[in-house]
Amino acid sequence: MKVFKQLILGVVLTATSASSFATVFYSKTEAMELAFGTGATIESLSLFPDDTQTAKIQQIAKVNLESGLFTFYVGKNQDKILGYAAIETSTVRTKPETLMIVLSPEGELSKVVTLAFHEPTEYQPPDSWFEKLYKRPLTEMDFNKGVDGISGATLSTRTGLTSIRKVMAIYQEMIKNNKGTD
Repeated sequence: MKVFKQLILGVVLTATSASSFATVFYSKTEAMELAFGTGATIESLSLFPDDTQTAKIQQIAKVNLESGLFTFYVGKNQDKILGYAAIETSTVRTKPETLMIVLSPEGELSKVVTLAFHEPTEYQPPDSWFEKLYKRPLTEMDFNKGVDGISGATLSTRTGLTSIRKVMAIYQEMIKNNKGTD
C-alpha cells in the first residue's frame, strides 16, 4: 500500500510540475488591443495560397507550410490600415508557443508578443530579443545574417524566427504583391 501511495504521489507531482510550465499571457481580444490599440476595428483576412504561391512562400521563408489556409487580422481605424497581425502556434521542443506577429501596413515587423508559452520559462526568449528584429528585412531574418541566438533558448528563438519569416513571406507574396490588383 505504501508503494502504491508513493506511485500516486509521484504521478500527481509529475503532472502538476509539467502543467506548471503552461502559461497563457493574453487572450485573443487582449492581443488585438496590444497590436492595434483600443477602438481599432479588426477584420479577418483568410488567405488560400495556390501551389505557385505556396512554393514561393516556402522558398523565401525557408519553411514548409503545414496548411493551405492562413489568417491575418487587419487592424483599421476609419478604413486606414494600422497593420496586420498573425497568430502562430509552433512546437518548440515538445510543447507549444503561441506568438502574435504584427507587421506594419508596409510589411515590416513591428511587434512580437508571446501569447502563450508551455515550455519552462527559462527557455522563453525575452521581449528585448524580439525587439532587435523589428524593421529588419525578411532577407536578414536569419541566424547566419546577424540574428543572435540565446544560449539556453536556442530552440525557442529558432522557432520564433521561423514563425516570423513565415508571416513576413505570406504577407509579401499574398498581400504586398497583390495590392492594387483588386
